[in-house]
Amino acid sequence: MQVITLGTGSPIPDPLRAGPATLVRAGGRDLLFDCGRAVLMRAAAVGTGPMSFHTVFLTHRHSDHITDLNDVITMQWVMTPGPTPLHIVGPVGTQKLVDNTLTMLAEDMGYRIDHHESLQYEPTVEVTEVTDGLVSDDGGVRITVAPTDHSPVRPTVGYRIEADGKAVVIAGDTVPCEGLDRLCAGADLYVQTVVRDSVVKMIPAPRLQDVLDYHSSITQAGETAQRNGVKTLVMTHPVPGVAPGTEQEWIDEAAAVFDGEVALANDLDTFTL
Repeated sequence: MQVITLGTGSPIPDPLRAGPATLVRAGGRDLLFDCGRAVLMRAAAVGTGPMSFHTVFLTHRHSDHITDLNDVITMQWVMTPGPTPLHIVGPVGTQKLVDNTLTMLAEDMGYRIDHHESLQYEPTVEVTEVTDGLVSDDGGVRITVAPTDHSPVRPTVGYRIEADGKAVVIAGDTVPCEGLDRLCAGADLYVQTVVRDSVVKMIPAPRLQDVLDYHSSITQAGETAQRNGVKTLVMTHPVPGVAPGTEQEWIDEAAAVFDGEVALANDLDTFTL
């Protein structure tokens, strides 16, 4: 199993970090988790793309995690040779999101259908809304979901992917909670959005201060990993941006409470299990 952090950025544009998106390769499948800005550019860099995504999973509907969902839908539609469903899994509300996205794309779809004789059908998107429990178990890949806590954003979920005797957790944006603990129990690799609260607290920007109460701090992510026997913690979506030369400080904060391996992910980092 392989985990590639396609995009590791936050809502604030960063020339070196695309929006939140993680690719999990398991059982011969490419599974995409979240669709932040430039996701298809980053996917192209590792030899995959919308025609190759087995399933797209969403953790929640915050804009930075779904910014390029429309691009995934459009490119999967125009790049496949015939009507091919795009499978999307997400929390309750995902169907409404997809419906609204297709409505937004309607004018563009009309232009493309009018221009291409071979494209006389609209995109087919099959949505499965999930809350807690088993999502799928086939082809040697088992995927489960549990509710997380990113209030007032509701509902939000995290995912656990198991294959080849290994387990990966994609947590999304959340503070520590019971659902997250269940997902992380004994996991080999745990991907978690983090904020460096000691730095955020020094920045006099009220909207930045607001992020502290609904994201895991570095210490909280480390404590979640330690409490649940995780082997490797991968920190992503760092808030605020990581100042050059301070990367080890982020890692050291997590290592102070977690005995396993710690990584501060960059775009296109690859973790092989």
